[in-house]
Amino acid sequence: MKTFRSPARHGYAVEISPFLPTRLACATSQHYGIAGGGALLVLEQSDTAIGLVRSLEWTDGLFDVSWSERNEHVLVTGGGDGSLQLWDLGNQAGLLQVLKEHTQEVYSVDWSQTRDENLVVSGSWDRTAKVWDPSRSQSLCTFQGHEGVIYSTIWSPHIPACFASASGDGTLRVWDVKSGACRLAISAHNAEILSCDWCKYDQNVLVTGAVDCSLCVWDLRNVRKPLSQLLGHSYAVRRVKFSPYSQTKLASCSYDFTVRLWDHSRPNPLLETLEHHSEFVCGLDFNLHIPDQVVDCSWDETVKVYTPPCLAMAPPHSAP
Repeated sequence: MKTFRSPARHGYAVEISPFLPTRLACATSQHYGIAGGGALLVLEQSDTAIGLVRSLEWTDGLFDVSWSERNEHVLVTGGGDGSLQLWDLGNQAGLLQVLKEHTQEVYSVDWSQTRDENLVVSGSWDRTAKVWDPSRSQSLCTFQGHEGVIYSTIWSPHIPACFASASGDGTLRVWDVKSGACRLAISAHNAEILSCDWCKYDQNVLVTGAVDCSLCVWDLRNVRKPLSQLLGHSYAVRRVKFSPYSQTKLASCSYDFTVRLWDHSRPNPLLETLEHHSEFVCGLDFNLHIPDQVVDCSWDETVKVYTPPCLAMAPPHSAP
């Protein structure tokens, strides 16, 4: 396991570059996001360690980060002041543009994965989601419907101009950008939902993670009950991610200081529990280039890169 420590920087989100297998970015905040500024940490992993490439400072806490799918130097972050920050690592100044329309914290940002689109979606505590063309200074559209704050907004990797959002109102919603409407609303948990993600192999399957300590896997064709409910965390589930290497495997991290690996197709879905942090684990990602490599970040000021033993021991993957 490789570890990077950044004193007084508490990790909220981490994502590996879609272009470079060794490059990752971590959105951090001072004072646990309650006060102070934030920093975007751009990191590089070697065979044995993780080093700092660049630290880009912001005046408020940073809560999420996403890499551009078109330019290996460009990223977007979401801040506590209601703004999105576009960064260019190829530019000495670093900051490319600030997009400010949300009236409260931007807790989620995601760059569209389909190559014919270049869109960013943001989710905010002001209960709205907004879609942006990064080349413009104003959002393209605003989506309203959630009755609670929005914690997570994620583009579908399959369906153009479609994203999902998870909210403190306990609902998961699927939105169509072209029509500007909500296609589906699911009462997914009797608690705040902090994270959602799409299955990489099935356009109808999503997972949600909530304050009730559970993950629920949903099939959009039948939402009367979840495909699977994954139980094991003892505190709120902060982030969920489907594996890019397996249709049924996923990872979650939690305020219980753990990362857990699951296979929702199994009668006993919990594969492994990792306890290598001493504070809330908030950020989580799979490496698209290195099979089964996982990165996470925590309020304990560390970023860790590793291959979970349960995945390392698995037979070679084949896409469904």
